[in-house]
Amino acid sequence: MTLRKGERATISIQEHMAIDVCPGPIKPIKQISDYFPRFPRGLPAAASRPASRPPLSPAEPPRDEDEDVDRLFGAYGASGPAEQPAPRPAEEEAADAEGYESDDCTTLGTLDFSLLYDQENNALHCTINKAKGLKPMDHNGLADPYVKLHLLPGASKANKLRTKTLRNTLNPTWNETLTYYGITDEDMVRKTLRISVCDEDKFRHNEFIGETRIPLKKLKPNQTKTFSICLEKQLPIDKTEDKSLEERGRILISLKYSSQKQGLLVGIIRCAHLAAMDANGYSDPYVKTYLKPDEDKKSKHKTAVKKKTLNPEFNEEFCYEIKHGDLAKKTLEVTVWDYDIGKSNDFIGGVVLGINAKGERLKHWFDCLKNKDKKIERWHTLTNELPGAILSD
Repeated sequence: MTLRKGERATISIQEHMAIDVCPGPIKPIKQISDYFPRFPRGLPAAASRPASRPPLSPAEPPRDEDEDVDRLFGAYGASGPAEQPAPRPAEEEAADAEGYESDDCTTLGTLDFSLLYDQENNALHCTINKAKGLKPMDHNGLADPYVKLHLLPGASKANKLRTKTLRNTLNPTWNETLTYYGITDEDMVRKTLRISVCDEDKFRHNEFIGETRIPLKKLKPNQTKTFSICLEKQLPIDKTEDKSLEERGRILISLKYSSQKQGLLVGIIRCAHLAAMDANGYSDPYVKTYLKPDEDKKSKHKTAVKKKTLNPEFNEEFCYEIKHGDLAKKTLEVTVWDYDIGKSNDFIGGVVLGINAKGERLKHWFDCLKNKDKKIERWHTLTNELPGAILSD
């Protein structure tokens, strides 16, 4: 086409659409994640840090980054031998392991608390100080958090403690001390304290936020230990525990053989953290004691009923007239009941002391026989089943 001087070239729409209509194969635009791949959890350190490659020879064509990533995952899945880089120091691997938990710290929050085992008084004091950066649980972007405690194994309503609820906050400060009574040295060896942070809802079930678990064997007697720990997702509880030995609370019993009265003095001092048997969340507990074998059916003693409490104080003492030499053949059975009007009383839990018992129960009985005229007090765990006992009131 010939153009006159001063004229501009015109292109038809058909010619315009035909220009560069097929520029060649279209490649997807690379994303930044292609250059910084996120490896799956559990990928070994060897795979996450590939060994440095020797420089490419002139004859070797350059490889694409996508190919490198494919080779990396292929090497991880392959069963054949592969060149492994030098192992990293243990400190570096530990830092990586802690770093992975930082996701929970960011999303669930942290909890500050302290624990003290008062060995003389058999008490575990748990001071819940504050939490920071909790996960929002409500529509307003906040939460109504509280903290609850359980002792594992044997978690139940009998050993649950909880703080008050703080409204509309992700950074609550409680400064509240919760105390478990009747904690023995045996408990400190085998028990774990589970601390859970939850969100209270008025019209729905309360929601779980996060938890942490502290083996009590980490604590030293009479020394306060402070913790600042990232909350974790809910961990499974071992369902293989023997349900027949479910804990139903604790009882403080005193034993003394009196040479003057020629008998065994049994003191029922108090109970702690009893299982709630009534709809109001409490029980109306009382205690019965038997010295068995009991051919004459005259060894039964019963305390007064304490209304609407899970931590009753009785401070009652019973005397069984018996020769000291015959005590080795006897068994003391102590049971705790919930009093109900108009229907059968509910069995809460019990404990058996004697030469056929084990652990603290056997030691308590042996110390009583060995030390005449000396009162010996011990805490014992109540269980929901007694071997050979008739659990009817």
